[in-house]
Amino acid sequence: MTSDGNGSDGHGYDAAPYLPRRGGLAAHRRAAADCRGCPLFQDASGTVFGAGNPSARIMLVGEQPGDQEDRQGEPFVGPAGGLLRKAMREAGIDEDQTYVTNAVKHFKFTTAPRGKRRIHKAPSLREMTACRPWLTAELRLVAPEVVVALGATAGKALLGSSFRVTKDRGTLIPLPEARVAGDGASGMADGGRGFAVATLHPAAILRAEDREEPYAGLVSDLRVAARALG
Repeated sequence: MTSDGNGSDGHGYDAAPYLPRRGGLAAHRRAAADCRGCPLFQDASGTVFGAGNPSARIMLVGEQPGDQEDRQGEPFVGPAGGLLRKAMREAGIDEDQTYVTNAVKHFKFTTAPRGKRRIHKAPSLREMTACRPWLTAELRLVAPEVVVALGATAGKALLGSSFRVTKDRGTLIPLPEARVAGDGASGMADGGRGFAVATLHPAAILRAEDREEPYAGLVSDLRVAARALG
């Protein structure tokens, strides 16, 4: 991986110069395909932008694309996405009424010493901060009422560096306005109303030896988000 040093334009880590000045999600998705805001673009197959209902009441935010997401160019199409959709159904969340994305839009990985298997590597704070303008734009354009943070990286991107998923999960947390502001407006529905619910990332559940308890916790946390919609 080439994951350290300045961005390709020589100005450091920052996706902001690549955002379009106007336009909706489609315009941002097209612009994101050419993002060089941090070095992660060099090894990834391409940018994986968010997808789903552009007027979703619930947005789900993960960490970064995985191997299958990187290959297919869509978020949450791998095993973790399958588990998430199953949990959403149990929690009473209509998948067609959601928008899914990641805090970081390129797959960061290392290659196994033997073979070609690509192993997930967590994005750094610098990479996450560089990519934040894309997430901020998605929050502004979709204007969800509830945002589900899937895992620690998503939680920190949405709620700040002091966020701890083990301490803050499963409760409604007001979204800081600075995380969703765009052009002076909060971007959330109904004049700035917006809450986050944090939970485990489904990939962490897949890695657990005993998945029953953490999966039940994921469903429980998603029910908190579903109930918040009334």
